[in-house]
Amino acid sequence: MKEIFTDIPSSILDRMKALESRDAREREDGTSKLNRLRQIPPETGLVLAALAATAPAGQMLEIGTSAGYSAMWLSFASREREDVLITFELLPDKVDLARETISKAGIEEFVELVHGDARGHLSSYDEIAFCFLDAEKEMYEEFYDLIVPRLIPGGLLVADNTISHEKELADLLKKARKDKKLDALVLNVGKGLLLCTKRK
Repeated sequence: MKEIFTDIPSSILDRMKALESRDAREREDGTSKLNRLRQIPPETGLVLAALAATAPAGQMLEIGTSAGYSAMWLSFASREREDVLITFELLPDKVDLARETISKAGIEEFVELVHGDARGHLSSYDEIAFCFLDAEKEMYEEFYDLIVPRLIPGGLLVADNTISHEKELADLLKKARKDKKLDALVLNVGKGLLLCTKRK
């Protein structure tokens, strides 16, 4: 697996750098929360790619594409798995940015962008091996209830911001920790990742 992070194409590195710069700028200049990229930090991307690459065979999903930064990291796992990441984004302006990212990074073979509310699509996926959840926090529990029954044994649900938004997500964290279908823990990476593994 160590090879998935070596020889990263300059097209991906350049797009990552551009989005990182924009994200940092928007966090400082008062850009509204809805319009900001609100993307993961690089260390979170590394962990996500490693987790996705080692997930069992099955469907790879992402809920909340934004500008496609995390999708670039997950594309490394897609390439390693010879698979395709299906990523959902609701906001039209973010969809346009994500399409630009996928094109400029040259990852069309490994990432499929869906414009729409993931809640209307999840019923089509019954063998989820990996899902990264990074949407509006008030929707996390609803997504949890839709995703967990569709996880295959050994499948992973990873939810972002569980340390930075600990109070908002307290009910979800309690629910995951009590869920007998899962093993759940919070990783102190980036803004906190809830890692749920479907028991075999």
